[in-house]
Amino acid sequence: MTGIEKLKNTPRFDMVRKPIKQKFYLKPLTWILSYPDVIKHRLKVTKVGMKGVKPPYLLLCTHMAFMDFKVTTAAIFPHRANYVVAIDGFIGREMLLRMAGGICKRKFTNDIQLIRQIRHVILKHKDILALYPEARYSLIGTNAVLPASLGKMAKLLGVPVVMLNMHGNYLNSPCWNLTPRGNRIAADLTHLLSPEDLKTLSVETINARINEAFMYDEYRWQKEQNIIIDHPQRAEGLHKVLYQCPHCLTEYRMESKGSRLRCAACQKEWEMTPLGELQTVVHASDENSLVVEFPHIPDWYEFERVQVRAQVRTGTYLLKIPAVVDALPNAKEFIRLGTATLIHGMDGFRLEGNIDGTDFLLEKPALSMYSCHIEYEYKGKGDCIDLSTLDDTYYIFPKEGDFSVTKIALATEELFAYHSNGNLSRG
Repeated sequence: MTGIEKLKNTPRFDMVRKPIKQKFYLKPLTWILSYPDVIKHRLKVTKVGMKGVKPPYLLLCTHMAFMDFKVTTAAIFPHRANYVVAIDGFIGREMLLRMAGGICKRKFTNDIQLIRQIRHVILKHKDILALYPEARYSLIGTNAVLPASLGKMAKLLGVPVVMLNMHGNYLNSPCWNLTPRGNRIAADLTHLLSPEDLKTLSVETINARINEAFMYDEYRWQKEQNIIIDHPQRAEGLHKVLYQCPHCLTEYRMESKGSRLRCAACQKEWEMTPLGELQTVVHASDENSLVVEFPHIPDWYEFERVQVRAQVRTGTYLLKIPAVVDALPNAKEFIRLGTATLIHGMDGFRLEGNIDGTDFLLEKPALSMYSCHIEYEYKGKGDCIDLSTLDDTYYIFPKEGDFSVTKIALATEELFAYHSNGNLSRG
């Protein structure tokens, strides 16, 4: 049986099944699994305006690392919550996650069923609904694009909106290098909007307040808190995010090892200090090489965004590359489909090919996705993006050419902004 045939005959994840109220015997287990780590990292939770705020409420959380779930568990103690979790989080443990209150979501899809599930938790269970609306780990320690539908959903639910803004989780294990650094962490738990606010405020004002509450910068917080991270591999993998040299402007030739970044094209090299800043250590051949372009690391990432934005605005952005495609129809296993062509251009995504004699086509128009989910070295298979329909999620691993999944993510956001006249909800 070919991969396409297997996918066609495989049952899909049951997205309609009602979420389960977290089993009482699992609540102590979540504490046991969470508290050793948060104690180890010296978690400090600061509560603002939370006196008298009890479930049910909508809990909006920043998203930086797996540690987030443990911090969330500690922050809402002794209450329980239902969590919205991406489908790959259910692999091999669907029943356990369902009993723990997990609600499955395929990333960056317009899923009306999810709203029904959230309403069920809030109105029937009268529990906390924990949502990570950035929908992926922070790539560079700063806040990501939020869906414009958040304000409308909050208004529809009519319960308190609470914000959990976490600090240090990204610094401990950034998505480009998951080796723990061991630094201390913190979190702010803030009552953001009351039911009365939701009745009187416009959706636009509610979104503005949510976006403001989501603003964070891990590297700035590190410097302000004087957190020293002298891990010998602290910069290793950073080139996955910082893929374009700001000195010679060459793409896809950045390298990293230990505490250093290097451009293989112009030979310029930077040192990542224990306080999370960049310093020039090896100079390129021209007289301007002494300049440290972006001492503050997130500024380099935003420089890359500006370069992508220019390509989008001039209509020149285009990626066309062969890619290996895996499908995830349910929480049991990935299905290897084969090789197709990934095209990402001004109209959005197009994945096409003839796989085992069957024509395959997946199209995602630019206005259908305000952002996209990417992974670095996903399950040892390489860097990938994933594109979802309501029934399937496709993990796409570009091969045999120059590319950066970080650039694809930036381009997805810039294409959406371009086609929607800049209507993006960024903090």
